[in-house]
Amino acid sequence: MRRQLLGLGFVAASSLLAMQAANAMTGPQAISIDGGPLGSLSLSGGADGYGYYLGNAGQGSKEQNSGAALGNAMIELQKSSGLVQFTVEVGANGNETLGALSYNAQGHVAEAATNNYVTGPLYAGYVTLAPSNLPITISAGQLGSLEGYEGSFDWSNPSQFTTLLFYVENAQSRGVNVAYSQGPISATVQFGDGFDSGVANFLQALGSYSFNANNTLSLYYAGNLGRTGPYTFAYGGINTAAYGAPAVNSQMVGAYYSYTNGNLNLVPEVQYVYAKPDARYPGGGWVKGTGAFGAALFGTYSLANTPYSLGGWVEYFDSHSGSADNYSWAIGPNAQAIGLALSPTWQYKDLFARANAGYIYLLHHRSGAGASYGYGTGGSSKGQFMGTLEAGVLF
Repeated sequence: MRRQLLGLGFVAASSLLAMQAANAMTGPQAISIDGGPLGSLSLSGGADGYGYYLGNAGQGSKEQNSGAALGNAMIELQKSSGLVQFTVEVGANGNETLGALSYNAQGHVAEAATNNYVTGPLYAGYVTLAPSNLPITISAGQLGSLEGYEGSFDWSNPSQFTTLLFYVENAQSRGVNVAYSQGPISATVQFGDGFDSGVANFLQALGSYSFNANNTLSLYYAGNLGRTGPYTFAYGGINTAAYGAPAVNSQMVGAYYSYTNGNLNLVPEVQYVYAKPDARYPGGGWVKGTGAFGAALFGTYSLANTPYSLGGWVEYFDSHSGSADNYSWAIGPNAQAIGLALSPTWQYKDLFARANAGYIYLLHHRSGAGASYGYGTGGSSKGQFMGTLEAGVLF
């Protein structure tokens, strides 16, 4: 569901402390540029690619057992001082959600693409007003999502693989963002279009409280304030009805807690998304409520005085579609799954390499006639393993 982007430099004030702890790798100092009348500018970015092996392939006609892919390639130009600031991000991006059964023309892997949004390769572009005497900033344009703990660029996460919690979240919104930060409290509210639909009826909110430098609690909400019909589009031209009307018209709540102790960072997260019944939806009405619950624990441990670290996560995901066959949030109607990912990482200055191993197992699935889903030929297998060797550069 979620299409790729949180942003290289866009981190809402209310999530800054938590997101800093999330970074599996340390980005090098941004390149400073003299922007003349614009003032001081900074240039940053990154690119990575990977080879992969996928066990129990065969559910989708395009799925491949092995191959190679470009993960991310992004450049950001930012002005972060003065009253008027701006951020522009251009490039290609892809995510690999473990076990999501989300196929594309390149196979199972989420090959980096520039057409995820109606803005094409422009992944983010917004202007910010930042009065020096006020704890408030106001931004307008194409903005990153406030939902969830995981970021859309894999080098900012404990593993290259993202969870099913990430998969059901909204990504970019074109709209207005108001952020407040004062002492241990920060909050951000964003209003715009949800799921890249162009319909301005989607509200997001994120609030954080830092108990101290090592403990931060964050709460988030996202939801459609109206009703987005079937003749609008989501994510670069997908018809809303074909994409998933319940997701576009859903309500989501969630929370995550960042705990740091020395070289160890742990982040538990819980999330619930729900769409109320809507039998009026032409050709795709869902007559019962549909929703999904997810819980995950993320972790990163850095080995002191070495270029090595270990990241990973465990997750539980439970979707319920009201009736057995009317909606699939991630894997299939009424799917239940548990997953695990481990990612040992090496980083030396601007370069990094990471091995990623993940396994997902379906506690409940469907096979045979009707709304069947699963892994392997015919979708009869409950489990799937995926491994990647990833390498990239950050600047």
